[in-house]
Amino acid sequence: MSIRIATFNMENLFRRPTAFRITDPVKRKEILDDFATLVGLLDLPVYSDGDKTKIAGLIKKHRAYDIDPTNPPAIYVNQSRPGKESGLFKTSGSGKNITVEVTAKGRAAWAGWAELGQDDFDLDAVRNTGRVVSEVDADILLTVEVEDRLALERFNTQVLAGALGRRPYPYSLLIDGNDSRGIDIGILSRHPITSIRSHIFDTNPERPDQRLFSRDCPEFEIRLNGTPLVILGNHLKSKFQDDPELRLAQAKRVAEIYTAARERSPHVIVAGDLNDDPDSDAVTVLRDTGVHDVMSHRTYRGLPGTHGDCKSERNKIDYLLLAPELWREVQHVGLETRGIFADDIKSFDTVTSKGNEASDHAALYADVDL
Repeated sequence: MSIRIATFNMENLFRRPTAFRITDPVKRKEILDDFATLVGLLDLPVYSDGDKTKIAGLIKKHRAYDIDPTNPPAIYVNQSRPGKESGLFKTSGSGKNITVEVTAKGRAAWAGWAELGQDDFDLDAVRNTGRVVSEVDADILLTVEVEDRLALERFNTQVLAGALGRRPYPYSLLIDGNDSRGIDIGILSRHPITSIRSHIFDTNPERPDQRLFSRDCPEFEIRLNGTPLVILGNHLKSKFQDDPELRLAQAKRVAEIYTAARERSPHVIVAGDLNDDPDSDAVTVLRDTGVHDVMSHRTYRGLPGTHGDCKSERNKIDYLLLAPELWREVQHVGLETRGIFADDIKSFDTVTSKGNEASDHAALYADVDL
């Protein structure tokens, strides 16, 4: 039985933080830095007068109080109980004359959280994402950067089946991970998903007070006709505000999870966006376990990268790393790049700009005889 297995960083399906749409890297970094500062301040057990001034300033600067679907703020403070004496802040005035007053005494005095504001994708971009998935037509697809399970199922039924007329996947699964932006790792499968093991609670050996995985490393077990298939989904620390030591620590833990999974089944795959090139320390740690990168298979004839213009191995950050038993059964490897809008990439005719491209990642797939 031939099984097509794929990985695709979908860059969200329907909604994405507005900050990520800002093309100016300085402005984008300012928003993300302010968000990190605000989250840190809000977690303080007691707010000093100085803390309250900084919190109020950031809330006002980014309109973090504003519910406006036509012009959503870059940062939003969600107060789940904003009534009298139970909220974080109150506002007075309007427009440029609005005043923000922090009324909470500390973190325990209010219920809620700060989040990056989001807006809806252009529907053309969503359809182009569906077109990539339809063209690859994988039996098992690891999905990276998906908002939540309901978004994944909505994409499955409304886009794949509804708008594109393709058969939907009977199985879809996703567990929310550690990323505060709500970008998670999911899976679509035509074969039963019999179990999932999450690693969101793993801690960093070097920083035991912190979660290790930026998102998660879920272990999806798929029931086939014989030996079960285990897919380890990954989205390691990005190069933005880079932390190579954290990415290496994550890779070392993935290697341990892979080794343990092989005790349950010889059919194990490390898949997803590793955010590093093949010669990096993080990827080397994984290769040292004996896995094989499908893009090194003799049947692969595509571009060397998986991201951006895909022109070099420096742009290779998406992987299907197969255990030796699976590597011997690989029949074909391919890379679907037509959802990308970039120089020298022949895109789908419906991909006409960065604004409506499916993703700036290609979808990587391999056919394996199981």
